[in-house]
Amino acid sequence: MPRISGLYDRTSVGGEEVAAFIPAPLPPSEPPLATEKLVPELQRAEAALARLELASAMVPSISWFLYSFVRKEAVVSSQIEGTQATLIDLLAFEAEPAADSADVQEICNYLDAVRFARDQLSNPQGLPLTVRLLNETHRRLMKGVRGQKKLPGEVRQSQNWIGGTPGKAVFVPPPPHAVPDLLGELERFIHADSPLAPLVRAGLVHVQFETIHPYLDGNGRLGRLLIALLLEHWRLLSQPLLYLSSFFKQHRAEYYRRLGAVRSDGDFEGWLAFFLEGVTVVANEAVAATRDLFAMVTADREKVLAAKSSSLTAARLFELLPEHPIVTISGVGTLLKTTKPTATKAVKALVDADVLVERAGQGRARAFAYGAYLERLAAGTELVTR
Repeated sequence: MPRISGLYDRTSVGGEEVAAFIPAPLPPSEPPLATEKLVPELQRAEAALARLELASAMVPSISWFLYSFVRKEAVVSSQIEGTQATLIDLLAFEAEPAADSADVQEICNYLDAVRFARDQLSNPQGLPLTVRLLNETHRRLMKGVRGQKKLPGEVRQSQNWIGGTPGKAVFVPPPPHAVPDLLGELERFIHADSPLAPLVRAGLVHVQFETIHPYLDGNGRLGRLLIALLLEHWRLLSQPLLYLSSFFKQHRAEYYRRLGAVRSDGDFEGWLAFFLEGVTVVANEAVAATRDLFAMVTADREKVLAAKSSSLTAARLFELLPEHPIVTISGVGTLLKTTKPTATKAVKALVDADVLVERAGQGRARAFAYGAYLERLAAGTELVTR
C-alpha cells in the first residue's frame, strides 16, 4: 500500500479549480522510511564524499577548486531554469565586464547568493540555516533579473503552479496560507536530532523544499543550493565542493519523475536512491576533476619555469590563472599591480609556453585563455539544444 505523503486542498485559481498538495511533515511515516533498503547506496555515497574531502585536503590551494566548482554549479543550476549562458560566458564577463547580459547576471547573482549564505553560516553572529537565511539568500538570487518583480526574499502570498494553466498544471504546490507553517516544520527538521544519516536527511529536505515551492520564482536554484549548504552545515564536507545540478541536468526527466512519485505514491525510498546515486556520481567526478586539474597545473608550471622568455612576473601570473582562466592585458596589470608593458611581457611568456592562447574576436580588449584548463573545467556546462 502506498505511503500517504500529504493531502490535497481544493481551491480556485483564476477561475480554475486546482488541487494544491500539502506535504506531511518530515520524516516519512506510516510506514516509516525503509532505510535498510538504502544501505548500499548510502555507503557508496558516504565513501565518495570521504574521497572528495581527502582529495581537497591534498591540493595546495583549495581556493582554486572552490572557484571552479561554485562557478560550474552557478552556471548549470541557472541553465536548468532556462538561462542561455555558459561557463565561458561567465568567465569572459568576469575578465572584461561588457554590456549588460541578463543571463550572465543571473549566474552572478547565484554566486553572490552562495557567498552570502556561506558567510552567514560561518560567522558566529550570522544567520543560522533558517527560513530567514533562505529569504535573504533568495533576495540576492533574484535581484535585478527575471523574477525580480515576483517578491524576491518574500515567501509567496499567492498560489503558484508548475506547467500549463492552473487547472491543467503538472503540479500545484501548497496554498499560500499553509506555506509558513510548512517552512517552520522544515526548519525544525533541519535542526532536530535525528537517527537518519545526514545524506538521507539532505535528500528529504530537498524534496520537501521543492514540494513547498515557497517563492514565486527561483525555487529550483535555491533548493539545489540548499543541498550544498546542508552538506557543509552537517559537516559532511569542510568546503562546498559538491553540487548536484549537473546530475539533475543530465537526468532531468528522472529527477522530476522521482519528485512526482514522492507526492503521488509516497515513494521517498525511490527518490533517495536516486539522490544518493547523484551524490556518488558527482563526488567521484569532482575527485577526478580535482586530480586532473592539479596534474595539469603542475605540468604547466614546469613548462612556464623552463620557458626562455619566462620571468618572475610570468610565474606570478601563472599562479593566478586557475582563479582567472581568462585574462586581458589591463586585467593582468591590475592583478599583478604592474605596468602595461610588464603585463604584456608576462602574457607573452605564457603564450610562448603554450599555456595561454588568444581568444579571437572576443570583447573590446584582447583576451587570453588558459585553454586546456578551461576545456576540462567547462565539461558539462555546455548549452543543450532541446
